[in-house]
Amino acid sequence: MLEGIVRESIGKKSAKALKRDGYLIANVYAKGFENINAAFKSNEFIKYVRNKTTLAFDIKLGDKTYKVVVEEYQKHPVTNDLTHVDLRVVLDDVKSRYFIPVKLTGTPIGLKNKGVLVQSKRRLNVECFGKDLPNSFILDVTKLDTGDSIIVREVEVPNGVKILDGSDVAVVGVLTAK
Repeated sequence: MLEGIVRESIGKKSAKALKRDGYLIANVYAKGFENINAAFKSNEFIKYVRNKTTLAFDIKLGDKTYKVVVEEYQKHPVTNDLTHVDLRVVLDDVKSRYFIPVKLTGTPIGLKNKGVLVQSKRRLNVECFGKDLPNSFILDVTKLDTGDSIIVREVEVPNGVKILDGSDVAVVGVLTAK
C-alpha cells in the first residue's frame, strides 16, 4: 500500500518546499467527498503505480485508507518529471465516469500483407459503479487483415459497465502501408 501525508498548508511556498524534499503534490477527491490535499514520495509513487496490477489501488493518508484511480497528471515540460497528480476515490455505490485502458493481444494477419497496426483509442470512456470497475479491455487482433478494424460496439463489456464513446468509432485497425 502506498503511504502519503496530508498537507495542512496548501500555499505555493509549502508546495515548493515539499517538491524540493522529493515529494509529489496530489489532490484526492470524489463526488460528495471532501477534497484532500496530499503529498507522496515521488520515487515511491512512480514505482508503485508502474508495478500495480489493477486500475484502482489503495493509498493510506494519515489513519485512513482510500481506493483510488489516477485521473490526471502533470509533467515538467523540460525535465519530464512528474509534478502533480489528481487521484479520484473509487466509491463502490456511486456511478462515475472512468477512462479504462485498451490492451491488445496477438499479431494481426494484415502485418504479413504489408499492413500497419493502428490503435486509435488507447482508453475508453465508461460509466459504472466502483464495484464494477474493469481493469482494462483486452482485444485480440490476430484475425485482423488489411482494411479490418475493431469498433467500439464490438468490444466485450462486463455487466454494469456502459461505454460512453460512439459505437461506430474504431478502436484498432490494420491499414495498408503506402
